[in-house]
Amino acid sequence: MSRIKELFAVKPNRVLNVYCTAGYPGPDSTLEVMEALQEYGADLIELGMPYSDPLADGPVIQESSSVALANGMTIARLFEQLKDFRKRISVPVILMGYMNPVLQYGFERFCKDAAAAGVDGLILPDLPEYEFETEYGAIVKQYGLDFIFLVTPETSEQRVRKLDQLSSGFLYAVSSSSTTGSNKEMGDVNSYLQRLRNYKLKNPVMVGFGIKDRESFDAACENANGAIIGSAFIKALNGSEDVKTGIKNFLSGVLA
Repeated sequence: MSRIKELFAVKPNRVLNVYCTAGYPGPDSTLEVMEALQEYGADLIELGMPYSDPLADGPVIQESSSVALANGMTIARLFEQLKDFRKRISVPVILMGYMNPVLQYGFERFCKDAAAAGVDGLILPDLPEYEFETEYGAIVKQYGLDFIFLVTPETSEQRVRKLDQLSSGFLYAVSSSSTTGSNKEMGDVNSYLQRLRNYKLKNPVMVGFGIKDRESFDAACENANGAIIGSAFIKALNGSEDVKTGIKNFLSGVLA
């Protein structure tokens, strides 16, 4: 059983996944941020691999990616930083990014190095379902990694079920067809989340995009297994002089 599956077996509700950008705010901040997230209550860490053209990311995460790239962050450097991270981090860790840099690195090499480092799963929003099924999924499975697909309120039931079958770990329910950091009210997506719950899917469902505080986290958890916070966390990190204190204050506000 993977770390992600173990997490949901032990804690099926109110799971908090926090997105952070590798190499942000400083070139060597990655592990410091991850350790503080674990210490102050994150159940899952979604580690973003910075990319110059992140299709699903809003301006806040795009800016953090730009800073990280300027800091010299690459996939190779990230794996160097993650080399012994399992000595310090026990929560599940997912790498989130885009296919272009992964393909440049080499897809199988990427999966091999991710697994060797102790990474648990992958989110690659621009990897199409067909290519995953016919080419890349077998490689992901070979190295024991979970793979998480995204669904939106417009995704048909048939496609939701198909992506649920292809996913492992959890299914990422995007709260609206927009980019990260959107201000859509959680009340607007309750019927969508209830619909997903009624499908009785194989995987737990995590809600992302627009989750920013205790109120939106609580609302998301009413009809899903947990929620993903990204842009709001990056904003809090950006506005804090001390990384650890900033993370403590932000997570205490969400989980208080």
